[in-house]
Amino acid sequence: MKLETKRLVLEKLEMKHDKAFYSYRSDVETNKYQGWIPYALEDCQHFIKNRIAKEFNEPGTWYQFAIILQDSNEMIGDFGVHFLDGDEHQVEIGCTINKKHHRKGYAKEAANAIINHLFCNLKKHRIIASVDPLNTPSILLIEKLGFRKEAHFKESILINGQWVDDVIYAILGKEWATTAT
Repeated sequence: MKLETKRLVLEKLEMKHDKAFYSYRSDVETNKYQGWIPYALEDCQHFIKNRIAKEFNEPGTWYQFAIILQDSNEMIGDFGVHFLDGDEHQVEIGCTINKKHHRKGYAKEAANAIINHLFCNLKKHRIIASVDPLNTPSILLIEKLGFRKEAHFKESILINGQWVDDVIYAILGKEWATTAT
């Protein structure tokens, strides 16, 4: 699976991306809201080998895109799509961008391409995003994309030994059709 935007190539995360993936995913401060932070390159290699779906749109799996700059071929982040088990009409999304590339619009550009593909080509009904309520930049991004807040769960996820809140945002395909940017 491969998508292209004006500035980005979105392709399946593979072993050839392991070092770039590790370089930004291991940054504990930048990724403090993530549920998974690798402590060694081998953690990333294991993740790529064992935790990513072989095919796009495979129920019960996560498919991970590498986000690559077209002009330099540099991998700057990754974008996950969770195809929910038992519900072929809904998916969950999540994105991580290398802090060197924050505030340049890359996450929004990647999200637009992937969300558009999910709704327009795969005819998904609903997309959700799970966010820590303290992660203001991510919340601003998903709100700019047209997602609405649907739930706030108190201390519902255990991350790094601490119970944290979880906020759920969602958008329907028919809403995306009228707000796509």
